[in-house]
Amino acid sequence: MKVCVVGTGYVGLTTGVSLAFLGHEVTCVDLDQEKVDMLRGGRCPIYEPGMEELLAEAAQNLTFTTSYAEGVPGADVVFVAVQTPSAPDGSPDLRYLRSAAESVAQSLDHEFTVVVNKSTVPIGSGNWVDAILRDSFATRTDRPENCEFSVASNPEFLREGNAIHDTLFPDRIVIGSDNPRALEVLNQLYRPLINQTFTPPSFQPRPDDTTAVPLVSTDLASAELIKYAANAFLALKISYVNEIGQLAGKVGADITEVARGIGLDQRIGSRFLEPGVGWGGSCFGKDTKALIATASEYKYDMPIVQAARDVNQRQREIAVERLQSELRILKGRKIGLLGVAFKPNTDDLRDSPALDIASLLVARGARVKLHDPIAGDRFRREYPEMAPHLSDTLDGVFDDCDAIVLVTKWAQYLELDWGKFVGLMRTPIVLDGRNVLDQERMERLGYKYIAMAG
Repeated sequence: MKVCVVGTGYVGLTTGVSLAFLGHEVTCVDLDQEKVDMLRGGRCPIYEPGMEELLAEAAQNLTFTTSYAEGVPGADVVFVAVQTPSAPDGSPDLRYLRSAAESVAQSLDHEFTVVVNKSTVPIGSGNWVDAILRDSFATRTDRPENCEFSVASNPEFLREGNAIHDTLFPDRIVIGSDNPRALEVLNQLYRPLINQTFTPPSFQPRPDDTTAVPLVSTDLASAELIKYAANAFLALKISYVNEIGQLAGKVGADITEVARGIGLDQRIGSRFLEPGVGWGGSCFGKDTKALIATASEYKYDMPIVQAARDVNQRQREIAVERLQSELRILKGRKIGLLGVAFKPNTDDLRDSPALDIASLLVARGARVKLHDPIAGDRFRREYPEMAPHLSDTLDGVFDDCDAIVLVTKWAQYLELDWGKFVGLMRTPIVLDGRNVLDQERMERLGYKYIAMAG
């Protein structure tokens, strides 16, 4: 099929490159000329393992442009994957989605095109986008007579750092539309993924247990709610284990064993039961906030989802309180934070726990040093006011340091020769913000080990 993808962020770029790899003819549209130039040169503007390799393998089916007029005409499917950041009241800011829909409508000319909301959008946005498309299309003096289009929702469930795996071998594919023809087009588009009939890339082999992918084909509103409900549930799970973790510390229980014990229950499962400083990233915070905002429009409260948000924010504050309890005074103390990205294998800084912890420490007079093996350059660009706190070397973080906080579970930190750095510190204290370090080993090396949870 001929496919156009509007937006080349994490979702749009992964979608476009993966569909091109599967054999579809894909044009990616982005208004950022610098980003388009990078992609034309085979370079990825975001850090995502395997993306540049997949770009190379899909190059013959892939075009990048800043022009809607080059990407939309003749397209069977147009994915809209622009950013939808949170507005001050918690609802998603849809200005980019509106602009993209208006621009798409100005170039539609195909016999039938499915315009797909790939961005995470509020329930009801499909109808809203459909109205924008039709209003914008009606203003054209050159609108073709035999041109039809329909709106669909196709939420993404990829994990940054595992985006290619999650796109090619997903747990499920969800498509929603009130038009049966649109659903059939998307069914055909995704048939190679559903049946797993494609040859996987050399660097991303197919998992042994992946033989077919479930397809959920439903109406617009249900597809939109599935995305929000899924992310809110995962956020709840993380916040729940963090809350239990704080209780475990008070009663003398081992939260790692508690999490293992409840995770073996097949009704619960072990994933997302890892205690620590909490979740971050572009999805959980924004989507839980949007779900609460949507419910409020219908005069409905969502106290469970709100509690998950409250617990998550509290975890970041608890990290600072643990340090203060140990050091007594934070003013003038040097605190090192390992990890700036919100999770490993990405350079995404959105809602990163490290940023909140660093800000809280600075507000209390601490001297903060940050380090990240990948996200440093992006951190300097996006947070120039905090750039002086960033160290390019681990020596710069550990030297004369009063405490180290492991914030991001990068493999580089887990495999670190910790014994090499203990002598550099003024007081060798480690706060394990992810509960992943071996306490006995750390204490044997000379560190005072503090867990985020019991």
